[in-house]
Amino acid sequence: MAFAGARGNPDELFKAGRFQEADRGYEEVLERDPNNAHAHAQRGYIALLSNRFADAERSLTKAVELAPGDNASKDRLADCYVRQDQLARAVPLLRAARHEATAKQYESVTGTPFEIRGPQSTKVPIDFRYPIPLVNASVNGAEAVPFTIDTYAPLVFTMETAEKAGLRAVATSTGRNPQETFTIYHGVVESFRVGEIEMRNLPVLWHKAEMPHPLGVPQPHGAFGTPIFYHFLTTIDFPNNALVLRRKTREQLREFLAEAKRTDVDRVPLWLVNTHYPCTSGSLNGYGPRVISVDLGAVGAVQVGTRPKVAERAGLQLDHDRPTLFGNEEGSYPFVAPKASIGRAVARDVYGWVADNAGFDERFGFDTIGNFSQEFFKEFSITFDYVGMHLYISSR
Repeated sequence: MAFAGARGNPDELFKAGRFQEADRGYEEVLERDPNNAHAHAQRGYIALLSNRFADAERSLTKAVELAPGDNASKDRLADCYVRQDQLARAVPLLRAARHEATAKQYESVTGTPFEIRGPQSTKVPIDFRYPIPLVNASVNGAEAVPFTIDTYAPLVFTMETAEKAGLRAVATSTGRNPQETFTIYHGVVESFRVGEIEMRNLPVLWHKAEMPHPLGVPQPHGAFGTPIFYHFLTTIDFPNNALVLRRKTREQLREFLAEAKRTDVDRVPLWLVNTHYPCTSGSLNGYGPRVISVDLGAVGAVQVGTRPKVAERAGLQLDHDRPTLFGNEEGSYPFVAPKASIGRAVARDVYGWVADNAGFDERFGFDTIGNFSQEFFKEFSITFDYVGMHLYISSR
């Protein structure tokens, strides 16, 4: 463990989501103890959260050299390479960390991973009739069919979609949901098209488990999320029912920022955990700003999920007369928060649930005060900039 320095205990600062202060604290530790593996690992993780790839690679490589059994740092160093589409460099790290199926999948990618073809940008309509937003996408040149967009989702197909595309599994793993345990097939898809933009040579998963969908309505053909989104300057415009993918160029960013300035769009930090968990800074009933997770793919009408200790600190009144299920956990309770906010974007009378598992703190290693779903964002337009690492959100 790192020792407290002049700035306080960096582990505590990190857990509280005060990443810059924690980074300076770990730097002080390394000035006293240059071979402190934990401090190197944490500095690497902090750099990776903000896509500072050179810093992340340097610190995580050092951490693994000093502590060869540190599988978490191996995973994060592999993630550092994956985010840069350097899949081959990730393979030995994933194999060393015992992620054999993913290692086999990545080493099976031929050609340029995530090769982008087509115009500088594309705009496609979003269908919000499902609990999770839907857009049409095409697999291997076939007719475009509905896919859910979900920030937490990898590129994943139904079995039928994979079979029609002629995909071949190069490895398998096991998945679980509340209803069943199932086999996940790992492979590579040649072409995936959204609007006028085509992406080629993409890792993909498929399985027999049901995709989330309303009763009596056909399930979507698959899902995609942040591993696609971070290849673009991605806008999800809820009020205008549109998904916009722009290539990550200076010109595209300049045009977007000029438009954002005219429309009073706010800018807040953006962090990314494990390739597909975006986080930003928000407040719940005046508690904050602190780190929140952004889940544009949650099932149901819940706008915010949080935990009991956060609800207490935020002064939320729980409805103990209506215990229900949240995240398949008994003993959770609903609430209506007077307000929740991200920057200047404010939603009022926010419907949410409290449950012990309403968050990813153990997986992330730092605290969050809530998981904000697409139901929170339905009045806003949001843009993910994974180069500058900012989330842009309209204030209405």
